[in-house]
Amino acid sequence: MTVVVLRGVKYTRMFRLILCLAALTVALAYKNPHYASGRTTMVHLFEWKWDDIAAECERFLGPRGYGGIQISPPNENLIIWSHQRPWWERYQPISYRLITRSGNEVQFANMVRRCNDVGVRIYVDAIINHMTGTWNENTGTGGSTANFGQWGYPAVPYGRNDFNFPHCVISGSDYGCCPDRVRNCELSGLKDLNQGTEYVRTQIVNYMNHLISLGVAGFRIDAAKHMWPGDLRVIFDRLHNLNTAHGFPSGARPYIYQEVIDLGGEAISRDEYTPLAAVTEFKYGMELSRAFQRNNQLRWLHNWGVGWGLLASNDALNFIDNHDNQRGHGAGGAILTYKQAKQYKGAIAFMLAHPHGWPQLMSSFAFTNTEAGPPMDNSGNIISPSINSDNSCGNGWVCEHRWRQIYSMVAFRNRVGNTAVTNWWDNGSNQIAFCRGNQGFVAFNNDYWDLNQTLQTCLPAGNYCDVISGEKSGSTCTGKRITVGSDGRASISLGANEYDMVVAIHAGTESRL
Repeated sequence: MTVVVLRGVKYTRMFRLILCLAALTVALAYKNPHYASGRTTMVHLFEWKWDDIAAECERFLGPRGYGGIQISPPNENLIIWSHQRPWWERYQPISYRLITRSGNEVQFANMVRRCNDVGVRIYVDAIINHMTGTWNENTGTGGSTANFGQWGYPAVPYGRNDFNFPHCVISGSDYGCCPDRVRNCELSGLKDLNQGTEYVRTQIVNYMNHLISLGVAGFRIDAAKHMWPGDLRVIFDRLHNLNTAHGFPSGARPYIYQEVIDLGGEAISRDEYTPLAAVTEFKYGMELSRAFQRNNQLRWLHNWGVGWGLLASNDALNFIDNHDNQRGHGAGGAILTYKQAKQYKGAIAFMLAHPHGWPQLMSSFAFTNTEAGPPMDNSGNIISPSINSDNSCGNGWVCEHRWRQIYSMVAFRNRVGNTAVTNWWDNGSNQIAFCRGNQGFVAFNNDYWDLNQTLQTCLPAGNYCDVISGEKSGSTCTGKRITVGSDGRASISLGANEYDMVVAIHAGTESRL
């Protein structure tokens, strides 16, 4: 009897271990963005049209080493003229048909193909928590209509039984006490789908699998905190492998990063979602924004990562700003954006120089009204970005991904790869520097006084072009030139009043002159 019990315990433990290992393997499968070799960074081309994204992949993003693009939701949304086509109308789904102001399904498929062909992956912002709110307007971007009073969306179709009932709307106090209300009630009056039903799961899975068949590499799951982790697990596990005809390896699972805003103190934790897939790390941009606005000192960043309460590196999709918090929504308080350019570029440079997590950049359109949609003509059509002679954008588009200080740090990150942070230096305040193995060196000055130090760069002796003040052009530098001695040390000067607060060099920027 005793032997049988012990063997039963042994086998039970072994079975549990196997289940745990299987769950870990599945979670890891959704945490690989499947970038083309040597690429590490994605950019959110917020509200861009599909034809414009395809062109941008070929003329800029591919050649500059970007790994991927998060696109705006591609499925049909409600047209909201009463608010002059606000950006958030894209988050009011009326069907899963691929037709929006960004383009139709043919244009979408063409974009995905052209971007994959130049090594740039596409990640879809998937709105699967809800449908629209209730509006006086009742026409979608593809001509579909809805019966809001009856929770009727015939273009899917969804009916009353496909939504959570009894009807309720989330209040602010619910986040601290009531996970069931946060997940079962309506977010901002948006009609809340019941992902626990087989029918709703099937509609969502069919939509996402159709996108996978067209060649996308993964998904941002909008409002993941408002859905039950168990329901999301079922949906994720029913997704198809990525399409090998678009260059993905056999058996590759989609990269999934879930929007879970968790700054602590709420009833729902991001830790409930990391066993499923990656999670958007809102603390990342909040803390770096504080540091680069001098509300904290840069020297404390020496243990940046889990020591700051951040998610584990492979669990985290990191960003300084996104489409929500740059408008004061979401989380994080005073987030840096393109409007504070010097500090913003400093924070972006740190994100791209430091190895923690997978970075995402924001590429914006200019705005003063936080509800304003993208540049449009009198008929509501999105106006394409124009490309100026200096490679910047016009027609109301900011295009941070085209700023030299940003795309050069994308190349820096690609070059240094998985090397570790070494030779950390700081002045006890807001001047810091560190190496990335023997491949790169970066220094920051966010103090009120100049930085003038001889520092270890960890690079071989030679002359290197600073990629922040300029770039390598042939065998010369258009900006600062940094001379590294035989001992790896270099004289680094960075004035407090210079245009940028960063100096960065890497093994690919050595010059002969």
